[in-house]
Amino acid sequence: MSEFQVSLLSIGAVVVVAVYLYGLWQQWRYRRSLGKPFQEPTAQPIADVVAQSQDDADTQHFIADPVPETSPQFDDKTDFIVSMTLKFPQNAEALDGYWQRRFDYGKTIQAIGCSAATGVWERVIPESRTSYSAFKLALQLVDRNGPISDTRLADFRELLGAIGQKLDADMMLPMVDSAIERARELDKFCADVDQMIGINIVPSSERVLFGSEVARAVQLIGMSLQADGTFHQFDADGATLFTLSASDGTPFQHHTLDQMQVDNMTVLLDIPRVKDPVKNFDEMTLLAMEVATTLRATLVDDQRVTLDNTAISRIRSQVEAVEKSMLAGGIAPGSDRALRLFS
Repeated sequence: MSEFQVSLLSIGAVVVVAVYLYGLWQQWRYRRSLGKPFQEPTAQPIADVVAQSQDDADTQHFIADPVPETSPQFDDKTDFIVSMTLKFPQNAEALDGYWQRRFDYGKTIQAIGCSAATGVWERVIPESRTSYSAFKLALQLVDRNGPISDTRLADFRELLGAIGQKLDADMMLPMVDSAIERARELDKFCADVDQMIGINIVPSSERVLFGSEVARAVQLIGMSLQADGTFHQFDADGATLFTLSASDGTPFQHHTLDQMQVDNMTVLLDIPRVKDPVKNFDEMTLLAMEVATTLRATLVDDQRVTLDNTAISRIRSQVEAVEKSMLAGGIAPGSDRALRLFS
């Protein structure tokens, strides 16, 4: 046998060994994601293999890794969460019926999956091609439109129950009655703290302002005009702290600022949606005072009564009370949980 043929045989042997080892490594990763130790396969009678597989299906308890804190879309306090543990990895197509009806419930729904290869939880979308060993699907119970209805929640539960049954998955399927009760209690709490605080800016002597004047005044202090027709003040992370708008709802638009006339504006703080509401109320008040000085205007309440320091202190106390109530209820203002509920 020539030296060249010996080399070819050696290369072939290396390739075969590499492929075999790679297959073992893939099996090890998959079994590791399911929480099972890897064992090299041994020859067994077919009957024994079938019996062993049945035992595994009956006794295996899949313990999923916790959802990372960077994935705030799942929350036992605010969501109805269904868990599915799969006997064989599946991609997002396994949830086809769920994707088709994801807009039917009037509330936010989300899905995450545990990667069969890595054991890491990630958000799942219809186009996901990752193979997953488990899914968690959640329907938000409450938003600013109120709580989920019992019929819609029952429909959601029935849909996921059918999908899980089709996949032969082990499931954790919460009861509707207890979730509805939780939703109603949460909605009542949210209604009690869902407050916006506004300070009106009215030009002196019945003077009408042009939109261009307002824009120059607020842009000097860092506010910017956004697509919703209001000026926004943002924090360092790009979240809105408060807004300034025309009190009658007329939107500010770049191309009409020179023609637009404004006789009343409102600076608005959405308490549940901002971190440190009291601190931001103080900043909003100072900003409103600065704008009023620039535009020769006055700060007034909704009854057009001038806001003096005493009135501003009372409003500040109201903001502080809402903030304390939210913290006591486990929903910090401006948190991911609050942003979802007050949307």
